[in-house]
Amino acid sequence: MSTSRADEVNKAATASSTSSSAETSVKLPPDDVLDALLDVATRASVLAGDIILGNAGGADVLKSKANSRDLLTLIDPLCEKTIRETVLDRFPDHDFLGEEDVPPGKEASAAAIDAKLANNPSNYLWICDPIDGTTNFVHGMPLCMPSVAVAYRGEVVVGVIHDPHRGETFTAVRGKGAFMNAELIRVGGQSSIGDAIVAMGSPPAVESMNMSLAALPALMPKVRTIRMLGSAALMLAWVANGRLTAYWEYDLSSWDVAAGSLLIEEAGGSMTDLNNERWNLRTRKICGSNGGKVHMEILETLAEAGIV
Repeated sequence: MSTSRADEVNKAATASSTSSSAETSVKLPPDDVLDALLDVATRASVLAGDIILGNAGGADVLKSKANSRDLLTLIDPLCEKTIRETVLDRFPDHDFLGEEDVPPGKEASAAAIDAKLANNPSNYLWICDPIDGTTNFVHGMPLCMPSVAVAYRGEVVVGVIHDPHRGETFTAVRGKGAFMNAELIRVGGQSSIGDAIVAMGSPPAVESMNMSLAALPALMPKVRTIRMLGSAALMLAWVANGRLTAYWEYDLSSWDVAAGSLLIEEAGGSMTDLNNERWNLRTRKICGSNGGKVHMEILETLAEAGIV
């Protein structure tokens, strides 16, 4: 590691300690293990990203999952297979949870992460969404990417979101800061909800869709603008580097959020549920932001609209 790069990591570690590592009681793996995890996560993400980029014109829908708005293509399982094989080739004893392993629906998703956390002899769990933003991918929109995270004893310690369309690789190691293409990133500096660019989803499930619709008239008059980009991974990464101020969603699975949650925390932001409890792998209602007053104003606005 170069001197300048080492200095950046040291500064990032100091800056992120109060918002990230200080909040977990899990003893982190040694630095050389974390470096190896990051290397494999990055390599797996880039390989999957290359597959996505090679099919960037769009893809045929293999089937719908929960409903006609929740799609699966032939490329999703191919990307997941590539990530899995890359991981297990280096860490054959580690456990792995991919979106395509799990039946559709929030109950199955919640049960899957519960089962993995309850029985994991290696203490390491890789969590991946092979193509986050599948609907965007199907329609040839360059807003889709793999999201890969590693949890150790239930705590996310490594996260990688690789955007193949823009050649941007977002990485984070717990306690060592967040980076985009090896450059340190920080959340935005907005201090008022009126200056905030807030992202949210257009979810396929009816309950979540209704909550999103209820949030619009509550949030839109208060924020600068709202964006719906169709990829949780992208929106979380963009909160981490300040392009967005916040991103909230009523119901997401662990593979949607794990990598991005670490990026936001390591970039100095807040990652919580809608009651302002720190996010964990079982959390489904999420808000990630630059923290502080803006975070609380968003949560309060959602609560006033009955979204809790």
